[in-house]
Amino acid sequence: MELEGQRKIENNPNCVWEALVDPNVLQECIPGCKSMIGDPNSGFEAVLVEKVGPVKATFKCQIELTDIVPGQSCTISGQGKGGPAGFAKGEAKIVLEEFQGGTLLSYKVQARVGGKIAQLGSRIIDGFAKKVAEEFFANFQESIENRDQDSRAAIDAQESTDNIETSPGGKIVSWHEKAWNWVRFRFGDSK
Repeated sequence: MELEGQRKIENNPNCVWEALVDPNVLQECIPGCKSMIGDPNSGFEAVLVEKVGPVKATFKCQIELTDIVPGQSCTISGQGKGGPAGFAKGEAKIVLEEFQGGTLLSYKVQARVGGKIAQLGSRIIDGFAKKVAEEFFANFQESIENRDQDSRAAIDAQESTDNIETSPGGKIVSWHEKAWNWVRFRFGDSK
């Protein structure tokens, strides 16, 4: 099975690259991924639970990055063993290019399966593989674009806290504390 496509991501290539090699982001984006550990230099180990047609299997996967050009491209290769269900092998060549203030992510995916899963027929397997690849890249795009919005929100929150009034002891004074202080000043402390 071969598949290729592109995604226009509203974030710069360096942020996209950082997410692409982050095991936490990958775990969050890969459909059925239950765990992922490792790093880009030594590779990743992942556990995926997938259902292809009537066959449900837990795959223990080894994933490695090769042909790495930081911030620009890499090849992600992986193989997973699903016990009696069979095995899956795949490779994705990913290229990042700056594009209209964001990043154009291009990918070419090749995958093959064996064992019980292979007996389901190429139409089911190809449809499943296409669905998983599209879901991964959609999740990845959403994660990066949301991450950018979250970092903007954090910056905005930091700027707004710079304007917060503090007491002489350095404690933040909230609006209700200010109101209570005004009431005590105006009417005297009732304690």
